[in-house]
Amino acid sequence: MKQKSIKINFIMNMILTMSSFIFPLITFPYVSRILLPVGTGKVSFATSLISYFSMFAQLGIPTYGIRVCAKVRDNREELTRTVQELLTINLVMSVLSYIALFIVLTFVPRLQADKPLYIIMSFTIILTSIGMEWLYKALEQYMYITVRSVIFKFIALIAMFLLIHEQQDYVIYGGITILAASASNIFNLINVHKYIDLKPVGDYNFRRHLKPVATFFAMACATTIYTNLDNVMLGFMATDADVGYYNAAVKIKKILVSIVTSLGTVLLPRASYYVEKGMIEKFKRISKKALSFVFLISTPMLLYFILFAKEGIYFLSGTAYTNSILPMQIIMPTLLFIGITNILGIQILVPLGKEKIVLYSEIIGGIVDIILNAILIPKYASSGAAVGTLVAEFAVLIVQYLALRNEVSDTFKQIHYLRILIALGLGTGASLWTKGLELSYFLRLVISAILFFGIYGLYLLLRKEELIVEIWNMIFGKINKKIRHNGS
Repeated sequence: MKQKSIKINFIMNMILTMSSFIFPLITFPYVSRILLPVGTGKVSFATSLISYFSMFAQLGIPTYGIRVCAKVRDNREELTRTVQELLTINLVMSVLSYIALFIVLTFVPRLQADKPLYIIMSFTIILTSIGMEWLYKALEQYMYITVRSVIFKFIALIAMFLLIHEQQDYVIYGGITILAASASNIFNLINVHKYIDLKPVGDYNFRRHLKPVATFFAMACATTIYTNLDNVMLGFMATDADVGYYNAAVKIKKILVSIVTSLGTVLLPRASYYVEKGMIEKFKRISKKALSFVFLISTPMLLYFILFAKEGIYFLSGTAYTNSILPMQIIMPTLLFIGITNILGIQILVPLGKEKIVLYSEIIGGIVDIILNAILIPKYASSGAAVGTLVAEFAVLIVQYLALRNEVSDTFKQIHYLRILIALGLGTGASLWTKGLELSYFLRLVISAILFFGIYGLYLLLRKEELIVEIWNMIFGKINKKIRHNGS
């Protein structure tokens, strides 16, 4: 199978990422003001709760499937067999997951009042299973993934404004989020015949997947625990409003994390392919580039949104979400931590077959999160949950770095920390004065962001920071080429 350009894949994934950024910027200010913290909190709690049942149904296949399919993508018969095996496992686990869900909904009193919401949100379980997104990522079909996803996000955007008009519409909001996130997976099922055969190929060997799937499942468990446990524990130990405050803070963080991890996402199948073919130097090169990208992108974003957390929260969610400001500031450094662990864990350890180290790191992260949440949430509510997540993500980073320190220490030494710090200082100085302007929160954000990121990027460009120069040349080189072409 012909390899896709990493640059094209990255651009497509960036478009997909930007759609995940833009659509919430349009919809969440409207939805959060209609539903208020209680309504958004109910949906966020349901989303987090259902994620555990979805995690059980997926069994770690979303990550494992990318690796194993990428290795056999040049052999249609073997690819077909692998996909059919993994899909069968997914469907069996989905049935078991639904049985467990209905038992919980029947016997847990806390869930009785919003049972329709949980049932609607549970559609993500079956849609994710039949979608086989891991296959399309393994084949690097990012053009298709992007176009399909953007179309459904646009449909969901229109539905938000047409159908959500009062606080009681939170169930409809939950359904629309499923439409935006998972409904497009139906097209994955329809189009899968282009890449694999639909009729059974036989000679199945489910056993070969059990051990690696078990490891990836354990990884997914640990990750889901410390990424979704905050909302669940807040829902049981605090109030729906506290969940809503926390969700508003995390909403911004999730958007930014998707940008930071966008390069790592498209590099995973390529990294697995390089390892399988013994192209270790190419593997090291893309890993180094990805790590540099994380530092250069995450540090300005986390600092900017710590400085302008109030403006960001008030613009996105409204003044009813004042209690979201501090949790957002606390949680922002996780952008850097998650970005680094995405590279160390998903892009380096997983392709090298060392996923158990990722598992151990995430188990430690989950334990840290549970302990700190139990201590801090009763007293500090959403801010306590934010501290738990911050420390948990840092713990994951430390474990993974220690496991790879011999392999990556040189790469970390090559990052220009002082250069980045100076650029951050200049960006801060250029933007902070905008806090005194008598403008709307939106305009204040726009002006401050242009100044902060503009000065930051300009300084690094003038200092000839390699990756910044490469991005500049990629963008403006093509523009100049087009201008010259049109002029000739």
